[in-house]
Amino acid sequence: MRLFIGLDVPYEMRRNLELLLQLLKPAAKISWSTPGNMHITTKFIGEWPEERLDELKLALEAIPRPAPLTIGIRGIGWFPNPHHPRVLYAGIAAPDTLAELARDTESACELLGIPREEREFRPHLTLARIKGPADLVRLRQTIAGLPSADFGAFTSREFHLYESRLNPGGSVYTKLATYSLTAS
Repeated sequence: MRLFIGLDVPYEMRRNLELLLQLLKPAAKISWSTPGNMHITTKFIGEWPEERLDELKLALEAIPRPAPLTIGIRGIGWFPNPHHPRVLYAGIAAPDTLAELARDTESACELLGIPREEREFRPHLTLARIKGPADLVRLRQTIAGLPSADFGAFTSREFHLYESRLNPGGSVYTKLATYSLTAS
């Protein structure tokens, strides 16, 4: 099973991002995300044995949980940098408790033998992936001409353990468990 942990993005926010993608897609031939799949990943696990799924669910149940999180979707950026981008993303403005949730998730997973992420947690929504040389001049111009890069805010009241299945038409995500954010 290929797993990750993350937060849902509500329909209204995904719709705003879908409208953004409609503006951006004609500007570059890169691999664009499907708005229906957009989420905020707090921990990518990767391959995990199905026979240990209950063990993982129990570990996630035990982590400290913050109160519901108010999350804004603001700004557009490039990973790892604007000069040699591999990912185009929408930024996330969130309280420090989101980073704490990600750290606590990392710690719980590490106890199960899942390697700790080497990179610092940088919450974002992936808009597109750039898999090789691409002409991004028009895309950069289109982004610079946007009237706003504020795509709204929402309150997240839970996080999820997801399974990701890779299909020819794109990834399909299935929620395997849900955990409430309740300031435990």
